[in-house]
Amino acid sequence: QVQLVESGGGLVQPGGSLRLSCAASGSTFGILGWYRQAPGKQRELVASIGRNGPAYTGDSVKGRFTISRDNAKNTVYLQMNSLKPEDTAVYYCNAGALILTRAGDYWGQGTQVTVSS
Repeated sequence: QVQLVESGGGLVQPGGSLRLSCAASGSTFGILGWYRQAPGKQRELVASIGRNGPAYTGDSVKGRFTISRDNAKNTVYLQMNSLKPEDTAVYYCNAGALILTRAGDYWGQGTQVTVSS
């Protein structure tokens, strides 16, 4: 049974940083990714990464967010720097995609990130 367990969300002031983690179990995946959904908006791809390093980062977070993974731990990370209020959303871990820009079938439960002063 596949499980994706996210951690690391919370409340942070504008300009601050957070690091999200997602531990996968039940399978190994070629592509792991992060999506986010803000209230009233569609879920959007934030970043994704292949098993051997190719990665995609969305334009809205490029230069501020970095995705990485530890294959030995079956874990993907999202380092978020210079956070802005518009980054406020529920962030979801995703697995099982066949290409970097498409979602796979497996989702985590989501972790809330709130950027506010």
